[in-house]
Amino acid sequence: MEIIPYQPYIDPEFESLIERIHPPRVCIDNDAYQDCTLVKVDSANKHGILLEMVQVLTDLELVISKSYISSDGGWFMDVFHVTDQLGNKLTDETLILYIQQALCASRRGGGASNEVQKCLKRDVRPRHVSTENTALEVTGVDRPGLMSEISAVLYELGCHVPAAVAWTHKTRAACIFYIEDGLEGRPITAPEMLAHVEDQLEIVVGAHHGEGETRSVRLTTPMPGRTHTERRLHQLMYADRDYELCRGCDGGAGHWNGCTRTHVLIDSCKEKGYSVVNIKCVDRPKLLFDTLCALTDLQYVVFHAAISSKGCFADQEYFIRQTDGCTLDTESQRQKLTQCLIAAIERRVSHGLRLEICTQNRMGLLSDVTRAFRENGLSVSMAEIGTNGEKATGSFYVMDASGHDVNQRTVELLKQEIGGSVLVVNKSSNRTSQTSSVSLSRSSSGGGSLDDRPKFSLGNLLWSRLERLSGNFSLI
Repeated sequence: MEIIPYQPYIDPEFESLIERIHPPRVCIDNDAYQDCTLVKVDSANKHGILLEMVQVLTDLELVISKSYISSDGGWFMDVFHVTDQLGNKLTDETLILYIQQALCASRRGGGASNEVQKCLKRDVRPRHVSTENTALEVTGVDRPGLMSEISAVLYELGCHVPAAVAWTHKTRAACIFYIEDGLEGRPITAPEMLAHVEDQLEIVVGAHHGEGETRSVRLTTPMPGRTHTERRLHQLMYADRDYELCRGCDGGAGHWNGCTRTHVLIDSCKEKGYSVVNIKCVDRPKLLFDTLCALTDLQYVVFHAAISSKGCFADQEYFIRQTDGCTLDTESQRQKLTQCLIAAIERRVSHGLRLEICTQNRMGLLSDVTRAFRENGLSVSMAEIGTNGEKATGSFYVMDASGHDVNQRTVELLKQEIGGSVLVVNKSSNRTSQTSSVSLSRSSSGGGSLDDRPKFSLGNLLWSRLERLSGNFSLI
């Protein structure tokens, strides 16, 4: 006889009752600091709400330089130090209203009102997130020309690609294409057409795969509440087990200072019943979002956290438990979490020459652009393209077949072939410069010296100043 574990019944009206008693409150404070805007949030807690709120801020391309997070007993209080991309405070009243509405709505699973979005006078990125198109998800071995071949098949099948995103990591690739019928401009929903497109793409993706190498091709029809595109890319690459290649090197905690590699240190805080995760790496946009994607999708709950960026480095410290209340007690659990965190941080690290493209939107545009890359011997390491009315804009990170920088003559040829506006933005670090190291410790008392630990410690901040931190929310 199968034994069914006991699960208490929870009235579905209970969550809405709690929200009516304690609705989310958001305060935008421009007076506390001269160099940033404070975004303070106080609300009833639920699994994943922290990620949803960080997603709101990162989709607006805002920079989170510091954050203090505390959630226990069913409530949470978060403080974010935020600026725009130029390091300025947030002074646009429409933007402030949008943030307040969107953060409150994320608690209810909604979004900001249409009126506020129209008054915002800017695109809320990522533009490629779509619940109105058919989504094509592809994972497999990374190789030059893969995106070009997929785009060419879609064009031949009469599919228009209004948006697409692609990441590569550790010899693996994950792509999401939003497609529609090229003639009618509507989502593709006919089962026979979906099956035909999927079969043709399966042939392309599997053409260069060796025996035993995994791959996947999946088409889904439009659906409300579709997972955020970049979070979905994390999920696809995790399902593809790209994290297994993130071994790192056992450099020890003493290698934290001045190192450009990603370090993860996992301790135990037995007196409080938490596992403590310390991460130090090079700072970059959306770092907090990527880290929280890994923790949330691995079913870890963040109870307290402190995030800080100093210069070009970022320190993150999380006090976590699994959703069942357990901590990380085994070496295998710690090793897997470490690998997944390193993978989540490194997937978005860009490699190669960045090209910004703005041109007239048309059928087959992505196929033409990626064919130009392929014919000039270039490989796409990361891509994002979207459409806004009659214009198509996107960014591509490209390298030559050997992984080296693209020469200027090739860039000029690309500009002529692609047409429209092609802007060379910058060169990013080579793939070999991004490596990782990991140090595991079973207890906080058995780790390295205090000087080896991150200077920014939640243990020194949160426990001694929680009352003061809570007091900041009295003004919300």
